[in-house]
Amino acid sequence: MSPVLVTGGSGYLGTHLIAALLRAGRPVRAAVRSAAREDGLRAAVRRGGADDAGLEIVTADLMTDDGWPAALAGCEEVHHVASPIPAVQPDDPDELIVPAREGTLRVLRAARDGGARRVVLTSSFAAIGYTPKPGAEFTEDDWTDPDTPGLAPYPRSKAIAERAAWDLMQRDGGDTELVVVNPTAIFGPALTSDLRSSMYLIKIMLDGTMGVAPRQRFGVVDVRDVADVHIRAMAAPKAAGKRFLTVADGPTLSFLRVAEILWHRLGPLAARVPTEEAPGDELPQPILHNDRARDELGWRPRPAETTIVETAESLRDLGLLEPAG
Repeated sequence: MSPVLVTGGSGYLGTHLIAALLRAGRPVRAAVRSAAREDGLRAAVRRGGADDAGLEIVTADLMTDDGWPAALAGCEEVHHVASPIPAVQPDDPDELIVPAREGTLRVLRAARDGGARRVVLTSSFAAIGYTPKPGAEFTEDDWTDPDTPGLAPYPRSKAIAERAAWDLMQRDGGDTELVVVNPTAIFGPALTSDLRSSMYLIKIMLDGTMGVAPRQRFGVVDVRDVADVHIRAMAAPKAAGKRFLTVADGPTLSFLRVAEILWHRLGPLAARVPTEEAPGDELPQPILHNDRARDELGWRPRPAETTIVETAESLRDLGLLEPAG
């Protein structure tokens, strides 16, 4: 059985995806930027209930060709998860756009040249719904316009990188198929103690750093469910050439609603969450459709409330929360 390649293997989603593949009996080759990440990745996989004996780890950087032909050798299936996610938005958008676009194209070319059957690419809802739309109702047919006035570098990078991926594969993809997963904000328990952007948001709500909830509405999806949709998208023959918007069922959430969930479900652990929302006009509540993933892949996401609570519990269990003073 050929190994499955997972890029960004040491990341939040990558570790869950690798653990899920190993639990299913698939050998996995994980691409990481540095060999120093190996011990942490193996520990994360074991924390995820998998035997790491079937895991091979290779080094490859998205900004250089070195290592990618070897990483792809013999891999029929590729999950391209790696992409830069900034703690803060950079002043120069190219700091995000260039690595996101060029890294994606580099992996796709190597997959094509190596004879991979299919690549499942993690994009983002940021490539779908960050251009205002009447009614704020979004499906996979929608695209964020990178030239939208005031658009931050991160959503610009996701829209540009995904467009470049489709253009390459439609023009010169050979026999390699492309499927794209577009998750909303990813939460859920972590398998490593590295704080990723979404977990950091829950942390600063719980430790009182976020004194006032930002006035924002967003979709939530569990990291374990994004790993699941990746695996389903790889296996489903009819998924080729399609995008899959992944979001938990139900309405989008505000930061204030997230705080209320934490307070009601976790009691003293959530004693310092914000109780007020920043002033401003009421925002439209986006309507996000996950019908394609549910109907075509048989995907069934966890409730958003469960995901939010288990994110906080994971922070506690990993010792990443400061005790109340």
